[in-house]
Amino acid sequence: MKLDLLIKRQSTSFLAGVLALTLAACGGGEAPTDEATGAATDETSTTEEPAEGGAEGGDVLIDGSSTVFPISEAMAEEFMAANAGTRVTVGVSGTGGGFKKFCAGETDISNASRPIKAEEIELCAENGIEYIEVPAAYDGLSVVVNKENDWAACMKPDDLKKMWEVAAEGSVDNWNQINPDYPDAPLALYGPGTDSGTYDYFVEALLGEDGSRGDYTASEDDNVIVQGVEADKGGLGFFGFAYYEENADQLGIVQIENAAGECVTPTVETIKDGSYNPLSRPIFFYVSKTALEEKPQVQAYVDFNLDAANAGLITEVGYVGLPDDVLAKAKERVAAKTVGSIFEGGSSVGVNLIEKL
Repeated sequence: MKLDLLIKRQSTSFLAGVLALTLAACGGGEAPTDEATGAATDETSTTEEPAEGGAEGGDVLIDGSSTVFPISEAMAEEFMAANAGTRVTVGVSGTGGGFKKFCAGETDISNASRPIKAEEIELCAENGIEYIEVPAAYDGLSVVVNKENDWAACMKPDDLKKMWEVAAEGSVDNWNQINPDYPDAPLALYGPGTDSGTYDYFVEALLGEDGSRGDYTASEDDNVIVQGVEADKGGLGFFGFAYYEENADQLGIVQIENAAGECVTPTVETIKDGSYNPLSRPIFFYVSKTALEEKPQVQAYVDFNLDAANAGLITEVGYVGLPDDVLAKAKERVAAKTVGSIFEGGSSVGVNLIEKL
């Protein structure tokens, strides 16, 4: 059901994009673009009746992470259906690209699959952009392989580091260089580009300050990664959990050995309980304080996202909703218009959100 709903939404977005209506398509059926394209407004959740929005027309301008996109797409569709005359546009420039637009005052909301960086905080400050940081959901960064790969069932974080670290560039190109039990088979890597928050989180969680090798197939379009790994027996890639769920029939999933030494598959349950570590992560959206104060439709859209009645939209598209205590704290931040980031330019790896909020 979840997969059908996601595909249905993405198919609708593609058709509406052809008709030049309202919302940007990326997600799982079509390639992402930086342009706002359309989404139909006549669908409603099949699992629960979403809360009404309360907007009075006008635009809500969103850009940023491809990982957060499916959530924004689902929320925007239902919000517009409940608020005739309100137009929500969602672009996909990647987390870094989204912040460039947001800190230039071009958007109301910036989707992010990692916290805002120090240099982005500085850029926003230079341009007088104040923002409220809002957790949106939890995601599990998923490592995928070709369906014919029958050797990499479970990998240690150190194995992934051997593959992806800078020192591996130009030299680590065979699976048996990672583990002598692996076959003598070419290794081909696929992953998000450097503007992606998913790339940033992967580097922070597994590779450290030196960053990643550059000789891999990089794309801000997660579907390019899917297609590459699917076509390459020696392929390995990574992206958000929702994209794996959508393409589970075409790809194999790699279990990750966690801090307790257990091989764990990313699922809603393991992401929520934290056992899928170190690759479970919170994802965010950032709201312009000025937009929140001056555009009632932005306030209404943010409230819609944080309404517990709409949490089913998050799970429909393959993400993990916020626990009640985190959701309550997020609402408090928005109500109080608490500006700034709880991470102060740092990483969210291993952070307990409720303790930070």
